[in-house]
Amino acid sequence: MRLSFYPGCSLEGMANNYGRSITHAFSDLDIELVEIEDWSCCGATAAHSLSEAMAVALPARNLAAADSMGLDLVTPCAMCFNRLRFSQQALEREIYDVPWQVSGELRVHDMTRYMASEAMLQRIAERVERPLGDLRVICYYGCQMVRPPKITGYTDFENPQTMDRIMQALGTRVRDWSYKSTCCGASIGIGRRDIRDSLSHRILDKARQTGTDAIVVSCPLCQANLDTVQEGSPRRPLPVFYFTELMQLAFREPAGDDWFGTHITDPRPLLRARGLI
Repeated sequence: MRLSFYPGCSLEGMANNYGRSITHAFSDLDIELVEIEDWSCCGATAAHSLSEAMAVALPARNLAAADSMGLDLVTPCAMCFNRLRFSQQALEREIYDVPWQVSGELRVHDMTRYMASEAMLQRIAERVERPLGDLRVICYYGCQMVRPPKITGYTDFENPQTMDRIMQALGTRVRDWSYKSTCCGASIGIGRRDIRDSLSHRILDKARQTGTDAIVVSCPLCQANLDTVQEGSPRRPLPVFYFTELMQLAFREPAGDDWFGTHITDPRPLLRARGLI
């Protein structure tokens, strides 16, 4: 199975560990990710707040490149997914002209929704060598992957379930909660860290009330916000995993403690206590 792959800018930097775990997880599922040649930034998060025309044009260049590959497109970043879908729909309505040919037939998948199909969930469950039954987790989707529903296609945007189903396939004890699609502050922390901190701490406090061991995310910005605001906090630490990191942990022998060393909120004490590293 082959998919075209738009990694987005964050996988080249702050979410490098996300990118590495994606490579391993998809390889273990016998899925080849074919990176779009000469891809460029989709404009998130600045372009859409400054120029709607640029918010359409920047993703369109990548859509055109993926179109020429003849493969479904998958992207791991919530904002990239949102911007690609926004551009695709704007071009379908002929609101803007762009200098590239975009057919409109390309299927753009958010990575968790692709993985949460019945066929993929069965494949994931069959690949598990180390069920994560001792881990209690909650899934945090953030707001950009699921909203607005007319763009993202999510009908369960108030209570999304894609990552929940993937975690269940890995054997984790998934807990439901009511803050799974509440905003963490996103990129507002660049200019107003106080707002980012307030929103992220509220989510973390609600998460602790569920009795969870860890939070599972798919968005690099959500991970960064929820992870970094815990630095120096006296409250109980909550590791923030990318969902593909836990897939990798369930699929193969752990590569060692160094894998999780890039997390600000160190997940290694939890994983050692559960016998997973």
